[in-house]
Amino acid sequence: MDTPKIFESEYRFCEILWENEPIKSPELARLCTERLGWKPSTTYTVIKRLSERGVLKNEHTVVTSLVSRDEVREAEIDELVEKKFDGSLPAFIAAFTRSRNISDEEIDEIQKMIDDARGGKK
Repeated sequence: MDTPKIFESEYRFCEILWENEPIKSPELARLCTERLGWKPSTTYTVIKRLSERGVLKNEHTVVTSLVSRDEVREAEIDELVEKKFDGSLPAFIAAFTRSRNISDEEIDEIQKMIDDARGGKK
């Protein structure tokens, strides 16, 4: 199953959900008012919209996610690499590494990921 597209304001909403789930919808509305400045009606509209798209479920006023933070992040990266780098992971990594200083610790962590990926392909 493809991960549903989550837009920026929805993602900020989902961050609150992921941190607090399962959560009753009135409490979620209160948190969204506090953190996002939303009216409760906005929160309920987003709950309905994301429920219809299969991102979350709202049963008996208890809201839980059906899509994890990691799944959403992975889908966003996949979309970015496809759209902006013609599907080329090396081109994405080259652009990313040119635009920031990477610490030795980060390089070691990335190298370990590469080594682990290579180990799984032998």
